[in-house]
Formats: sequence, C-alpha cells, structure tokens
Amino acid sequence: MTLGGKRIVILGGSSGIGLAVAQAASREGAAAVIVSSRQARIDAALATLPAGTEGRAADLADEAAVRALFQDLGAYDHMVFTAGDALRLGPLAATDLAAARQVFELRYWGAFLAAKHGAGGIRAGGSIVFTSGTAGRRSQAGWTLAASVCAAMEGLTRALAVELAPIRVNIVSPGVVATPLWGAMPPPARDALFEQLGQKLPLGHVGSAEEVAETYLYLIRQTYGTGQVVVVDGGGTLV
Repeated sequence: MTLGGKRIVILGGSSGIGLAVAQAASREGAAAVIVSSRQARIDAALATLPAGTEGRAADLADEAAVRALFQDLGAYDHMVFTAGDALRLGPLAATDLAAARQVFELRYWGAFLAAKHGAGGIRAGGSIVFTSGTAGRRSQAGWTLAASVCAAMEGLTRALAVELAPIRVNIVSPGVVATPLWGAMPPPARDALFEQLGQKLPLGHVGSAEEVAETYLYLIRQTYGTGQVVVVDGGGTLV
C-alpha cells in the first residue's frame, strides 16, 4: 500500500516517535495532521515537516476537546496514537492512588477517547495504531503502573479490532527508545543510561524514534493484520 495522498492523524505527533512517524509518512507523500496539547511544540514540529502539514492543539484527556477535534478534522485514512508522558516508576507501597490514576489519563483514556470519537471519520481501508510498551510483558520491581497501562492498551487494541472491524486496530510495543520523554534526566546521566541499557540488548543499542516509526508505517500498510501487538525492542524481551 502506498501512503501517497493518505491523510494520517498522529496524536502525540509533535515530538518523539509521533513526530518521527509524521516525518516518515510525509516523505512518502502522506498528508500528516499532528495533534498535541501545546501549541509551541506543534509550531516547532511543523518547522520540520512539509509546508501544508496541519497542526492541532487539544487536550487528549478531555472528552469535549477530543470530540471537537475530530468533528473539525472530518474524514481521514489512518490514526496513530503515540501521546504519553513519562511513566511513573516506584514501589507499590509508596504509590499514591491519585497519581496512579493519573498515569492512565492520557495513555489509556486518551486513546480510548480518540477511538470513540475518531473512528467514525476513518475512510474505508483505514486503521488505528496505538502504543504500549514492553513493560506489559516483561516487568520489573517498581514497574506496576507502567506494566498495567501497557497491558491495558493491548487489551483495548484486541477489543476494538473486533468492535470497529473492518477498521484495522493494532499496537506497537517499543522497548527503550531515546525520545524527549527522558528529558527530565540530565544529558550525561541519560547518555550513560542509554549506553548501559544498550549494551544489554542483542542489537547493542537503545532504539531511535526513527527506527520505531517504521513499525507504525508497516501496520498502516498491512491490510491483513488486526488486533496484533508488534514488539520492537532491540531484543530486550529475549534477555
């Protein structure tokens, strides 16, 4: 399937994996629409994308905002959901319930709302590609919230693949990827962590947003796959 002329809505498309998806799709002739909560990030991202690329600001955890967004967007071909914030890690005993619930607001409920209000605008042959993470299948101590939201996203994907058929609904499960979500960590410490983690992976490096973006494009093109989880983690779940 060619992406030329296809309109692809990328929720979380102003940075990281989402921006890499928008850039890769645009190179193949797709018309990208990037959606983010911050106009400044949208403007910065649009500077890296072809003229005419659309940018929309919306709070993806707010149902009224998501409803209005898709009513205004009209028809399109594919939805990609990469929106997320840094996952909270820490021991269960020290986890505040309100903070724990907040983890699901954007990553899970944002995706839920996007499907609820956005599925009706997807043209025949279209698809939705969500995002989870390998914490849902190989967790560690202190990863309760990360594992829970990733597993919940994969369950949502399978359920919607049945309910929204023939729209295809799939999900990408990345391992460690160097994106702005790590921005709160000082660069020397972040680089040292990436080096340490990369040495443990069979492929010898942590992922880049551009590498992972190719998986989203594959799932957009793959017209005979739905309800599937595609892991792209440098082999991390093998070791």
